[in-house]
This record gives sequence, structure tokens and C-alpha cells, in this order.
Amino acid sequence: MKEKLLEICERYEMELLERVPLCEHTSFRIGGTADYWIEVGSKWGLSQLLRLFASEHIPFFVIGKGSNVLAADDGFRGVILHLGPLYQNSTLEEREAAENDPHTICFGAAVPLSRAARTAEEFSLTGMEGLSGIPGSIGGALYMNAGAYGYEMRDIVTACEYMTYDGQVHTADADALGLSYRHSRFMEEPSVILSVTVRLEGGDKAEITAKMQDFLRRRSEKQPLNYPSAGSTFKRPEGSFASKLIDECGLKGLTVGGAQVSEKHAGFVVNRFDATCEDVLMLCRRVREKVRQDTGYVLELEPVLLGNTGWERE
Repeated sequence: MKEKLLEICERYEMELLERVPLCEHTSFRIGGTADYWIEVGSKWGLSQLLRLFASEHIPFFVIGKGSNVLAADDGFRGVILHLGPLYQNSTLEEREAAENDPHTICFGAAVPLSRAARTAEEFSLTGMEGLSGIPGSIGGALYMNAGAYGYEMRDIVTACEYMTYDGQVHTADADALGLSYRHSRFMEEPSVILSVTVRLEGGDKAEITAKMQDFLRRRSEKQPLNYPSAGSTFKRPEGSFASKLIDECGLKGLTVGGAQVSEKHAGFVVNRFDATCEDVLMLCRRVREKVRQDTGYVLELEPVLLGNTGWERE
């Protein structure tokens, strides 16, 4: 496999690394090594890689900023694809067909969501303020329809360019993306998101800046940003909130190994003391069981699990 990977990477001038520690590339700071890591800098190169993976049944995973990923302690036996600078650009198109018509920005999938929000702010466009503090890429945000403070990706996305696993590039409009709470069609139909187009409204730059600063302040005050985590650990169950249920069950501060239910925000499991993936999942099992016993709600994990964690068999 290595020879074939090298051939494609050399042909399209992409970097191939071996035995890469996933703990260095996830916000949880957890995970063993991946066999291979490729910095994808060519659309044609990506197409060739995906065709190789399909024909040879090679496991692979596309990672952005690793902010919603929990990687297995024994790592990943396959190839990690990381979108490089080619996918970290954006273009602004001012639609002038009618007065007050919204503006459209096309972001490369690897653009950090915080930078995308600052780009919108720079051009006095409103609609991304509440997303500005989410520590992921805009492609990852679309994949899970990320949201915060009443803002969601589905409110602003108009189109998406993606590559299917046969190496073909497609474009879909928002209605075809299956966006709902923490969900998109890409969870059932795996593809590599290449770019995300959003449509925003014109606004007052000072007001936009003030909103962004307010949301960032709220995050700092309420969330345990001083410890590694993957953000919210459980999805919001219908009819309640995961953090509320966990708090009511008296689980704040519950610890397994180096993993802890945050004492600051019950919705976060944090890496306090060199936690392992197994620490985190054992803690999540205990939280889920206690909440189920006491409230009847069954909590569902929000982070994407990478590698053989064992959770999928439960």
C-alpha cells in the first residue's frame, strides 16, 4: 500500500507521513498513531487516492481541525486525509441584481469556522456571529450541522461541493444536504466536502463585532476552555438538554482515570490528567446509564469516533 500511496503523492506533490500521533491533531489531545497521514493539496490527487482506497479497501478518514473527534488509544490502521492550503481559501461575490440582495461567500472546506466568521464581519455581513467560537473547520461544521446560540449552518448554507468515494466531484444545494440537528446527508453517504457556500445578510459592522465578542465572552465564562475536550459530549435529547440532565443527576466532577465531567459545564467531558480514549468512554457509559436510570433519557455521543474504540458494538 505504501508504494501506491507514495506514487500518487509524489505525482501530485502531496506530503505523505507515517505513524502520526492523533493526540497532536485532535482538540481532546487523545489517540494513538495513524499508519499514514496525507496533506491533500490537489483535487486530482484526492480523486486518485479515493479511487485507490475504494479498489483496495483501504480504511481512511478525513480530518479537519479535529475538534469533534475522539480517537482510539491504539490509533487508526489506515490513512488520514487532511485538506491543505488549497482548501483554506474563500471568495466573496457581491450579488447586485437587486438592492439589499444578500452576499455570498464560498469557503474552502478547511477554512476555520472562526476565520470564516471574521471574513463575514470584515464585509459587514451578519449570520455567522454565533458560530465564531466553534473550534472547527467550516467543512466539519457542515458535516454535523454545527450550531450555537441559536445559529446553525443550515440557516446560511446555500450549496456545497463534494467528492464521492469514486473520485467524482458534485455540487448540491442546501435542500439536498439533509441538514437537521447535528446531522447532514454526509453521515449516511460518506464524501469529502471540498467547499461550502453561504449566503448572509448585510449588517452594521459594529453590531456584528459586538455580537461576536459577546458570544465569545459567554463561551469563556460558561465552558471549560482551559481543558482539552471535543466540545459538547452528548447530543441534545428531544425535550431536554444533556447538560441539564447530567447536572440534575449529580454527575458534575465524576471522574474516570484522567477524564472528568466538567465541574464548570456538565455537558463537557474534559481531559484533566492525560486521559485515554477508554477513560472517556467508560465515563460516558456511566453518565449515560445514570441519566437513563434516573430520567429515562438515553444520551447519544456527539463526537465522531475514530478507530477501534469498541463503542460501536454496544
